[in-house]
Amino acid sequence: MEIGIDSFVASHHSGPTGDVERVRQLLEQIELADREGLDVFGIGEHHRPDYVSSAPAVLLAAAAARTSRIRLASAVTVLGTEDPVRVFQQFATVDLVARGRAEIVAGRGSFVESYPLFGCDLEDYDALFAEKLELLLRLRSSTRVSWSGRFRPPIDDRGVYPRPAQERLPVWIASGGTPASIARAARLGLPVVVAIIGGQPAQFRPLFDLYRSTASAHASPGADHRLGLHSIGFVADTDAQARETFWPGWRDVFTRLGRERGWAPPTRAQFEAQCDPHGALVVGSPETVTAKLLATRHALGGLDRVNVVLDNALLTHEQTMHATRLLATRVAPALRAAVD
Repeated sequence: MEIGIDSFVASHHSGPTGDVERVRQLLEQIELADREGLDVFGIGEHHRPDYVSSAPAVLLAAAAARTSRIRLASAVTVLGTEDPVRVFQQFATVDLVARGRAEIVAGRGSFVESYPLFGCDLEDYDALFAEKLELLLRLRSSTRVSWSGRFRPPIDDRGVYPRPAQERLPVWIASGGTPASIARAARLGLPVVVAIIGGQPAQFRPLFDLYRSTASAHASPGADHRLGLHSIGFVADTDAQARETFWPGWRDVFTRLGRERGWAPPTRAQFEAQCDPHGALVVGSPETVTAKLLATRHALGGLDRVNVVLDNALLTHEQTMHATRLLATRVAPALRAAVD
């Protein structure tokens, strides 16, 4: 089982000077993850003032030049508001810099700021994604492409360059738990990563079973039917330290989200429940985090990859780096020993 980190590059400061420092910290964290043996690092796409990640491919290219083995992915690429030709070209270029370590994780997006920003209609939310995913996969399989659709000018036998270092650039589908998106990924022979950031992971087992049964019914040569999990968490030396350190940032994030989406402010009791063995948050000592991830893997019927978001705007860089080191040197080896 692969273990890695996702980041939305939460901004600790406002203004260009602070963002320069935040990008430096991000690259330092990715270098540490690479050096200590984590399998993958993903950077999400957000178009909000509290994140420095509107252009993940640029950040991943910078990371590619400073690392040697870790796989580098988006987390996610909001494909519905992107031009698939440019997405493919950008990640093919990242793949060349990384010498074959780039991956695209494509999703519809849990935030919608990019839709009006790029002139897209939210009423076309799913149709945009489906059509652009079709084109992206066509670009992956053929250098010269002819194509037409509703949302983009047609392509008439044009070559798309550069080609990636990998023969087949990995494309994952990200899902927040929609059965239709899970089934679509399985039918297309694409790996899927499910974001479980609340509730109990065991409640998501039917989605994982749906993916497996659909994949079995649509098995084809070259299909990649891996299953991944996107979680939120934090690792510290003790359970108490992890919870006390992580609670303020978690409360801050979900308080702001709650204002936008009409949720009640989160409580400490809710946080503690999510940190308990059956909750979705992966927060604790290395031993606790290892046990929880193994239990989650069992509850979901198996996993091929787990990525954990370890940072938020209220954590210091030192705290995030220590959590990264513990995940890489204590949690990941224990998980691999238990699973492999």
